[in-house]
Amino acid sequence: MLIGLIASPFITVPPAAYGGTELFVANLAEAIMRLGVNVNVYTTGESQVKADVRWLYPKQEWPLASEVAGITKEIEHIAWAMAEADRACDVVHVNSALAVPLSPLIRRPVVCTLHHPFEPSLSELYERHEEITYVTISAKQASLLPKVPSRVIHHGIDIKQYRFIEVKQPYLCFLGRICPIKGTHNAIEIAKRVGMSLKIAGEVQPIFRHYFETEILPHIDGTNIEFLGEANFTLKNELLANATALLFPIEWNEPFGLVMVEAMACGTPVIAFPGGAVNEIVANGISGMICRDVDEAVTALRGGTFQTRLVRRWAETKFSADAMAQQYYQLYAELAATSCGVGPDANRAIA
Repeated sequence: MLIGLIASPFITVPPAAYGGTELFVANLAEAIMRLGVNVNVYTTGESQVKADVRWLYPKQEWPLASEVAGITKEIEHIAWAMAEADRACDVVHVNSALAVPLSPLIRRPVVCTLHHPFEPSLSELYERHEEITYVTISAKQASLLPKVPSRVIHHGIDIKQYRFIEVKQPYLCFLGRICPIKGTHNAIEIAKRVGMSLKIAGEVQPIFRHYFETEILPHIDGTNIEFLGEANFTLKNELLANATALLFPIEWNEPFGLVMVEAMACGTPVIAFPGGAVNEIVANGISGMICRDVDEAVTALRGGTFQTRLVRRWAETKFSADAMAQQYYQLYAELAATSCGVGPDANRAIA
């Protein structure tokens, strides 16, 4: 069985810094290959994922020069990738809504993982394309799409790549885009009130530059509140592994929240606000605490104690890349079996 896994042309797989979807693609591709399944990853030419990399654009481009340039580049990349995957692969797996309208043009079964928050216009698009098999990344996300049949598969990571440290350092950590819905301002308030230093790492996109300069930058003193810019994997690993806790004080329905799993893989508990998939990821009192507001987060940090090995075990048990890949493998095999009479490679055996 050969899977065509299509990422964006903008960010490498795996990403050097920002890129949750690209990290998902890398984890899935490599875990699927460990099951004996071949994978073509359609991405940018600089990607280092351990799979057969196919590309139309040799170099990544992030941030984008313009929204229009980004859309045209992505459509061209997706159209090329889907056409090639249709000729070569048994199943085509896309990760962008822009791929959905192209699905009737190819013969192979199409899987689409939904990575974005709920948008009515996108929901209507998915409803019009029943030929696609949709995967939602949390039960909460699926509940917001009642007219779109989907299979829920949580994201998983390669746990062994994450450094486990049992004895933590006395600081808190925030990793993510610096924007209001991610709650960077809440993280600062929590840290100040509990009397702990806070290390912030993340991308400041142009649209949120004013938020950063007015709500975040005035609090940064380089000692109690530090801003480290975007974190590559090495820095992210170090920050998460040593932190007393990851703060995840969101103000929206996060479809998943991969950084929570990454923190738990390091044995670091997550102090999170409820919203989106948080209740599905954080085991309250075991791998972290779900707090309604800043007051509860402060109380949790002052009085809560967590066993770091149990935190790590929760991630290993629930959110490994291999567990994720097993579920996708089952889905791919089902779809490949039902379309085995399609195309010139119809007699190819299913792994």
